[in-house]
Amino acid sequence: MNKSELIEAIAASADIPKAAAARALDAMVDTVTDSLKKGESVSLVGFGTFAVKERAARTGRNPQTGQPIEISAAKVPSFKAGKALKDSVN
Repeated sequence: MNKSELIEAIAASADIPKAAAARALDAMVDTVTDSLKKGESVSLVGFGTFAVKERAARTGRNPQTGQPIEISAAKVPSFKAGKALKDSVN
């Protein structure tokens, strides 16, 4: 499912116009993104938790030459599925 299909599904499920569903989805994504930028986590009970994790610096290899390269530390977004979501998938 891509973004436009998700918007159609939200519009049908909530009985709202597609434009309103698109604005709601964009607002949700923007809000989660802004919270993660601030270092906060976003928990949706029954669905899951969006959080920021620290990835340590490490040594990797250039696949073309095989030479070692240094990969710097980074902050990466993560998602941990909630129990209800896990149960509904299984």
